[in-house]
Amino acid sequence: MDFDNAKPIYLQIVELFYENILLRQWQEAERIPSVREIAVMVEVNPNTAMRAFTYLQEQDVIHNKRGIGYFVSENGYDKVLDIKRKEFKEEMLPDVFKKMKLLDVTFEEVKASFNDYLKKTTHEKE
Repeated sequence: MDFDNAKPIYLQIVELFYENILLRQWQEAERIPSVREIAVMVEVNPNTAMRAFTYLQEQDVIHNKRGIGYFVSENGYDKVLDIKRKEFKEEMLPDVFKKMKLLDVTFEEVKASFNDYLKKTTHEKE
C-alpha cells in the first residue's frame, strides 16, 4: 500500500476497509482479516493496524467476537455509505463547486461527463 504522508496511516487503513465494504468484497456479518494479517498485508506495525480496528469499532462498522475474530457489523455497509456520503458532501463537493465556478462549468456539462463516465465503466465491466 502506498501511503500519503499528509494523512495518518491508520486512517488510510480505515479507507481500505471502507472500500472493501462498499465494493462488497467484505460482506456484513463476514469475518475479515485479523489485525496481524492486515498489518502484514499493508506492511505496518500491528499497533497501527489495531488503531484502525479500534476506530472502526467505535463507528460500529466492525465488531470483535472474542476468540473468533473481527466481523463486518450487520449494518456496516449502510454505516460506511453514510460516512462516505457525508464526507463527500462536506469535504469534496465544496472544492468541486469552487472549481466549477472559477472555470464556469455548468451542472449540465458535469452531468454529461458523468453519464459518459458511467457508459465507459459499464462497457469495461462487460
